Amino acid sequence: MEREYNPKKIEENAQHYWQIHHTFKAKEDPTKEKFYCLSMFPYPSGSLHVGHVRNYTIGDVISRFQRMLGKNVLQPIGWDAFGLPAENAALKNKVPPAEWTYQNIAHMGKQLKRLGFGYDWDREIATCNPEYYRWEQWFFIKLYEKGLVYKKNAVVNWDPVDQTVLANEQVINGRGWRSNALVERREIPQWFLKITDYAEELLEGLDQLPGWPEQVRTMQRNWIGRAMGASIHFPVISESVSIEVFTTRPDTLFGVTYLTLAPEHPLSLKAAQHNPELQVFIEECRGIKVAEASIATLEKKGIKTAYEAINPINNETIPIWVSNYVLMEYGTGAVMAVPAHCSRDFEFAQKYHLPLRPVIEPLAGGPWDFQKDAMTDSGILINSGQFTGLNSEEAVDSIIDFLKEKGWGHKQIHWRLRDWGVSRQRYWGAPIPMIYCKHCEVVPVPENELPVILPEKIKFEEGGSPLKKMPEFYKTTCPKCGGDATRETDTFDTFFESSWYYGRFASFDQNKSMLDERADYWLSVDQYIGGIEHAILHLLYARFFHKALRDLKLVKTNEPFINLLTQGMVLKDGSKMSKSVGNTVDPESLIEQYGADTVRLFLMFAAPPEQSLEWSDTGVEGAFRFLKRVWHSVLQHANTPLAKAEKEWDPSLLKMMTEEQKNIRRLIHTTLQKVTDDIKRRNIFNTAIAAQMELLNALQKFKVSTEIDKRIMQEGLELLVLMLSPITPHITHELWYLLGHEAAVVNEQWPIVDENALVRNTIDIVIQVNGKVRGHITVPLSTDQDTLKQMALSEENVQKHLEGKPVKKVIIVPNKLINVVI
Repeated sequence: MEREYNPKKIEENAQHYWQIHHTFKAKEDPTKEKFYCLSMFPYPSGSLHVGHVRNYTIGDVISRFQRMLGKNVLQPIGWDAFGLPAENAALKNKVPPAEWTYQNIAHMGKQLKRLGFGYDWDREIATCNPEYYRWEQWFFIKLYEKGLVYKKNAVVNWDPVDQTVLANEQVINGRGWRSNALVERREIPQWFLKITDYAEELLEGLDQLPGWPEQVRTMQRNWIGRAMGASIHFPVISESVSIEVFTTRPDTLFGVTYLTLAPEHPLSLKAAQHNPELQVFIEECRGIKVAEASIATLEKKGIKTAYEAINPINNETIPIWVSNYVLMEYGTGAVMAVPAHCSRDFEFAQKYHLPLRPVIEPLAGGPWDFQKDAMTDSGILINSGQFTGLNSEEAVDSIIDFLKEKGWGHKQIHWRLRDWGVSRQRYWGAPIPMIYCKHCEVVPVPENELPVILPEKIKFEEGGSPLKKMPEFYKTTCPKCGGDATRETDTFDTFFESSWYYGRFASFDQNKSMLDERADYWLSVDQYIGGIEHAILHLLYARFFHKALRDLKLVKTNEPFINLLTQGMVLKDGSKMSKSVGNTVDPESLIEQYGADTVRLFLMFAAPPEQSLEWSDTGVEGAFRFLKRVWHSVLQHANTPLAKAEKEWDPSLLKMMTEEQKNIRRLIHTTLQKVTDDIKRRNIFNTAIAAQMELLNALQKFKVSTEIDKRIMQEGLELLVLMLSPITPHITHELWYLLGHEAAVVNEQWPIVDENALVRNTIDIVIQVNGKVRGHITVPLSTDQDTLKQMALSEENVQKHLEGKPVKKVIIVPNKLINVVI
């Protein structure tokens, strides 16, 4: 056995053992409790970064710990392989996206193995594999048959850099989530999934996810956005149409002074036919950033149309405007403007000198200055006809009832959530399995012709998707009539692949169906790990897919992920690691210098998993020093002649122990108690590691001279190695053998706290004089208060501070402290 800690050799040995013994191969076993642990799979960008390593280390520690608890653990890995970076790399490096992607998968797979992650590699999947996307094409057709898929012309979020459509969720502060380019509005044909059909269930289901961070659940609630209000119809004068408006504030209806429409509203387009100024304005609005956050801060602009409408509540004539702050995608594309009670309308009205009519006054605080700002809170109705004097809550119900009675409106639930546009005008994605025929119109690809395979050996150039220039791809025959037809050349949004991959891991080798009965065993995922940036995008889509899969009787559960851990970012010099900033850290060089265990230990120790982690070179060195100390402590003990410690302690030995021996053994088991709780209940690893470091300090100070000392040291080191094994699996693999065991530590059970070791016969009491600590005494737990008082007053240092002054009183806090007041 080498005397010095040699991470490279130790890690190669451990990884070889796991490989030849198929240690992490998962098999369904109905007799055992299962635990499915999954970290969000990586995009094969070329190399792992430290953020990846942190994410996957957290998952591996949890998986190994649950394995030691006796559970049947599945921890798979795969590749979210489609996406724009492959196309960009293809242009830069003059290689097809497929070739670049597969090379990266091979390289990053080797990196993951070097880190010792306990994956079932037999289940590895890549979403660019036709055997994978075949089933999402099949799923898409099934959703189409159920009426959950449709195609329409839609105003979309267009990323001018990536040259593709983005879903609303992919627009962050008006910019593309990948390119960071300002997003434009364009109208093009798009395929949509009816996620809105599941809005109510997606919202209510959040209450059934107590294992998710409240922040994530709140973000999803806000995005789904259930709002109760009223649908109100405003008749257009001289036209046989009315404008439908949804509002959550029908109590402000008497305060409406104008209507304003989205530029794409049908009446806006009609009005523009005879209004050149309005035509120009509508065209300008096509370049507006579409995120709601951007609209809120946008300079409000508008054009008055020649149309007017009637406010049904008071029969008043009001003008109709077209403005840039109303989105066709939200609500009805029309807004009833109440400048006195809406800040957005107030800003617009001030700019164009439109009237304000206050119809609500504050409940308290005196009169409101409506010339300065809108009063947006609820209150008491004024200037509101028969409803004057009602509070807002009463008025909402009364006005809706009145509108319903007159046929002018009704109560309505409105959802902020919009259907998911899944078409992307890109090449490197799964082809959408639809065919266009002049006679039969839109026809799904027959099931026996799936998958529609994406050509991989292509020459990739600037100027959009090459699929549109490949007649060998898009020319086909109609499955219905046999006539000439063309394939859809759009591909799926890459979130389509990542919305169901967790299920495919359970049925990874099934070639006759999307999922099979093994999914019923493994799903739902017990622990899911990934960044909070996916709170709305991926996690909402995955929940939608899971419910759709359930309705197709492919899964039995309602939610895909029972527990969710959102890990923080890795920072360096206070900033997020980024190649552009030049502050990245290469995991491979760290492994070469310190070993994988050191990297894993530092990432688990530096911060709680949900918080951002500040990179520290000295912290890495400190983790390496700790592992060397563990190595030398075990090595030194292993060279001491000693029979292997018994699993159960003989009670007679407990009676023979000195207080020092009892104290160190108590520390061993209180450490085990804390570490177990930190990992099992709290998923907090840094405090668990800190406790193990304190235990090692104590063991190294503990002088071994008797047989009982040796047995205590053996027990302490064994438990330390077992507690460290999920975090640093390579070094503990070697150390377990050094401690005299024949079986590998990876197959050991998590140790159990010996309650007998926790029993205390004595206790340390702090002594204060006038509130300042002046001494300590160790006393039996059974010591009565009179004896405690005498022992405290007799303590040598306390005597010095009494200075012969009379004692006024002695305050005793049981089992903690004694305060002598003079």
